[in-house]
Amino acid sequence: MQLRIDVIRLPFFLIITGILLVGVTFGASWALAPNTTKITSQTNTTILVGVQGPGWGGNVTALDNNGSVRWSIGNAISYQGVSYLDNGTVLATYADKYQRCGPYTPPCKRTGIRFIDPQPKPTVTSEWSYPVRTRKDSEVHDAEMLPSGELLVADMEYESIYTYNLSTGQQTWVWNASQYYDAPADPTQTDWLHINDVDRIEPGRYLVSVRNTNQLIIVERGKGVVEVINKDRDPTLLNKQHNPHWLGDGAVLVADSENNRVVELHKNESTGQWEETWVVYEIDGIALDWPRDADRLPNGHTLITDSRNNRVVEIRQNGSVVNSYQVPNLPYEADRVPYGESYGHPYESAESDTEFGDQSLDIPVLSLLLTGTQHVIPLPFWVSELHVLAVLVAIVLWAGAGVLLIKVWWTSLWPSR
Repeated sequence: MQLRIDVIRLPFFLIITGILLVGVTFGASWALAPNTTKITSQTNTTILVGVQGPGWGGNVTALDNNGSVRWSIGNAISYQGVSYLDNGTVLATYADKYQRCGPYTPPCKRTGIRFIDPQPKPTVTSEWSYPVRTRKDSEVHDAEMLPSGELLVADMEYESIYTYNLSTGQQTWVWNASQYYDAPADPTQTDWLHINDVDRIEPGRYLVSVRNTNQLIIVERGKGVVEVINKDRDPTLLNKQHNPHWLGDGAVLVADSENNRVVELHKNESTGQWEETWVVYEIDGIALDWPRDADRLPNGHTLITDSRNNRVVEIRQNGSVVNSYQVPNLPYEADRVPYGESYGHPYESAESDTEFGDQSLDIPVLSLLLTGTQHVIPLPFWVSELHVLAVLVAIVLWAGAGVLLIKVWWTSLWPSR
């Protein structure tokens, strides 16, 4: 009889142990988590944020200097690049689900740009979009208006950059990546290069981020590729980067996403190699987690979008925090209005303190599970591989309890077996 009571108690012990393990792990981390909102500068300003968001969480949000929401607009699967235009409207790249699919079977993803007027209530005044074959890694991540009035587009569907006349609906110039890289038969059926950013750095010269090759290239009209940063595709120098900011000849600031850092690279004129001169792995005691934008501001500070930590943070050259803002649901890019990426201010490589924090290490399986979950549901920034391990152990305990309970139930039905 005592043995039977112990057999019945054991499953409940395993269930309670699993609950306590998860509860204590998550509760302690929540209680001890540092505050990601920190305001030390009261400059009257606006931070414009494109939020990619898991699921249907995409939005464009404007924050004031205290981190409060001035305005926000959603109605899309995701938003990526954002920029403030001279007429007071906002240009945002986006992706959404549509029935108007052209050659593809509905429903499909369409991607393109939206013009948003924030006053008096944020409203999409016009948009331009087109259907894409796949729902993953094919949307327009970046576009900007040129002085000519044309639109400059980074196209991940066909892996190209081009200028587009919104009035005529015609491309006016195209550079296809197949002119430089070996292309597959149909780039629309594979995430070949993942061109995620293009910036005009001079008339007819464009800085392009080719994520899957770990390279930045400069494309010049009439000449093609005239400069390659990271020719060897060295993942320790750049690893699936986003949103580089050109700081002037021989200097670029990059959100080095998969290396979980922001890095400033300078070209060594004697060797022709691009070298690290300023590196940030950690801000205010929190390690960067998949940063996807870094802008140098006119005051010399750096504005960083720390995506998986759900924050936008402004730091000084010495790594100290000026302001930090919480932005839920996977922010992609942030711009300080009205500057954006219009200003270049490279740091001097001779500074004594040029690296802040240490590079974090991935834990096999656990890091992959955590990353996958973050892309499906929004998680607090303090959730780590430790919490994934706690959940996995709890699941094993609960599964064991379930097996024992089924065995007890089966034995009660057929005690002689």
